Amino acid sequence: MKVLIVDDEPAMLLAMKRMLSNMQDVEIVGSFQNTAEALDFVKNREVDLAFLDIQIAADNGLELARSLISVCNDLDIVFTTSHAEYAIHAYDVYPLDYMVKPISRIRLAQTLTKAASRRRSSSNRADDLVPDRLTVHGLSCFEASSKQAGTVKWRSKKSMELFAYLLVHRGRSVTKSRIMEDIFPGRPLKQAEAYLNTIVYQLRKVLSEHGFKEMILSAQEQYRVDLDQVDVDFIGFEQAMSELNEINTSNEAEAIALETQFAGELFEGKPFEWATAERERLSMVYVSYAKRLARWLLDQKQFNEAARISRRIILRNEFDEESTLLLLNILGAMGDRQSLHNYYEQYTQFLLQELGLQPSSSIHQLYERYR
Repeated sequence: MKVLIVDDEPAMLLAMKRMLSNMQDVEIVGSFQNTAEALDFVKNREVDLAFLDIQIAADNGLELARSLISVCNDLDIVFTTSHAEYAIHAYDVYPLDYMVKPISRIRLAQTLTKAASRRRSSSNRADDLVPDRLTVHGLSCFEASSKQAGTVKWRSKKSMELFAYLLVHRGRSVTKSRIMEDIFPGRPLKQAEAYLNTIVYQLRKVLSEHGFKEMILSAQEQYRVDLDQVDVDFIGFEQAMSELNEINTSNEAEAIALETQFAGELFEGKPFEWATAERERLSMVYVSYAKRLARWLLDQKQFNEAARISRRIILRNEFDEESTLLLLNILGAMGDRQSLHNYYEQYTQFLLQELGLQPSSSIHQLYERYR
């Protein structure tokens, strides 16, 4: 994404350049302290996104935005200012976003994600040859939808369950007998086979209504789902996490955004007994990643974000001593003695009520060290 920055404050201009230079897929093509130079630049160069201060010395950032859009009508505008009261006037020119200074790296990353998403959507609308895709949310729920037909309305609970089952196998073929055993446990063979044929028909029927007639494939008494036209949140989460081998300042915002994507348990609220092992495995993968991220943020002295993630981990397993030590370390390092004391007392009472135990010597010593 080609980015332009306009701000008459040298310090703010430098801060924005430093933060944006560490963002992935961002190219800073120009930075200016006056409107005339910025406008001349856009007339001759390609720019996707412009960060504009609303007050640029004696000039008006709003007028600059209007002029820039008249030259490049698909340019996205983000206003930056120290004065929140200008927001109402800023929206007269339909900006992508509005940010009040000081601007954090996380807030900036969110805006860039929004800009990238908008540009992808515009590109898809402009190109009718781009095929539609099915979007599936399996974390905290189970929902599927497409742009052309909206939310998938399942013909039956079992047809929905079969689709979830095939997605968990990530495009791999599953034998007919294995499917019947997992989805129709205890059913007589003939009856289970008849039910399976029915729900396969229902599933193919409902997917064809969204333009995905060939998504469920079968051969030699086996079934699989073709993932070429489907985006699945839990599959995407694990793939992105595996690609993030090392967390550093250049991918920090991406790493934090990835952690927030794990919104809940796999197929939460759905009575899919066959999903238990996969649900637990995915949860363990998330916890391992979240701990790694929280420790890195602690080392970077980004205490609030590290504490937020640590608390999320603990909510999943309050008996996890490693997570407890991590949170105590974070609260102690940030000097928040009240929160440190409150959490230690809460943990001590919980341990006593549930297990009749006192905190381990490691936890007690860490608490004493910081309090």
